[in-house]
Amino acid sequence: MDPDEYRAASRERWDGVAAGWGARRERMSQATAGVSRWLVDALELQPGQTVLELACGPGEVGLLAAERVRPGGKLIATDTSEQMVALARARAQELGADEVEARVMDAEWIDLPAASVDGVVCRWGFMLLVDPGASLVETRRVLRPRRRVSLAAWAGAERNPWSSAVGAELVARGLFERPAPGEPGQFAWADPAVIATHLEDAGFVDPRVETIEFTFDYADLDDWWDTQIDLSPMLGDTLRQLSPAERDELREAVEARLADFVHADGGISLPAATHVATAEA
Repeated sequence: MDPDEYRAASRERWDGVAAGWGARRERMSQATAGVSRWLVDALELQPGQTVLELACGPGEVGLLAAERVRPGGKLIATDTSEQMVALARARAQELGADEVEARVMDAEWIDLPAASVDGVVCRWGFMLLVDPGASLVETRRVLRPRRRVSLAAWAGAERNPWSSAVGAELVARGLFERPAPGEPGQFAWADPAVIATHLEDAGFVDPRVETIEFTFDYADLDDWWDTQIDLSPMLGDTLRQLSPAERDELREAVEARLADFVHADGGISLPAATHVATAEA
C-alpha cells in the first residue's frame, strides 16, 4: 500500500459519499446517539472550552460537543474531505451554531498550536488512517495537560453484520481484499487491546475502553440496501464496476446472509457493536 495513494483515494471516496451521509444524517444520528453521548460525556467539557473533532463527517458528534462548551466555547470540526466539511459547516449554520469553525484538515497533521484545545473527539476515524499513531501523537500535542481524547472504533466483523455481510460477499467473489494486519480498515481496531496500546504509545494515560451495542433498523431489505449504497464507499465503487445482472446477483447473495435478521413484517434489525475509549493527555 502506497500511503500517499491511499490518502488521496480515501479523500476521493469520502467526497463521493458525502451527499449520501447528508441525506441519511438523521437516521445515523438516531441510531448512534448512545455512542455520540458516550464520546462527548467522556471529554468532561465545560463552558468556554475549545473542542476539536477529527474525521468529523457530517459533524453530529462535534455539534453535540459544541452544546457543552456554550457560552464562550468553540468547536473546530475537521475532515480531509472537503464535501464532509461543507456538510458540517452547513449543519452548524442551520442550527445557528456560531461557535463552530469547520476546516479541511488531515488528522495525521493537525494544524493547530500545542496545548490549544480542551478535548478531542474522533468517531470511527483513527482506524481508517494510514498512521493512526502519528495522529494520536498530534492529538496529544494539541491537547492541554490533563485533558481528554475520546474515540470510537468498530468491534469485530462478526458483531457488525449490517456492514460485514457486504464485505464478506465481496471477498468471496474476489471483488475485494481484506486489509492486511496493520493496514487501515473498518475493523482494524476490533481488538480493544489495540486501542489501549495505541493510546499508551502516544503518551496518553489511564485509557478506558468499553463496548456499546445497538441496532440499525430498516423498513425492509430495500431500505437497508439503499442506505448502504449511500454510505459505503466500498460498495458504491464496486457496484459501478459490475453489470446489472452481476449487481442483482450480488445483492441476492448479501440478502441471503442477512435472512436471519428479517422480521415477519419484512422489517430488519441488524446488530452493531463499537468500542469507545477515552484517555488523558
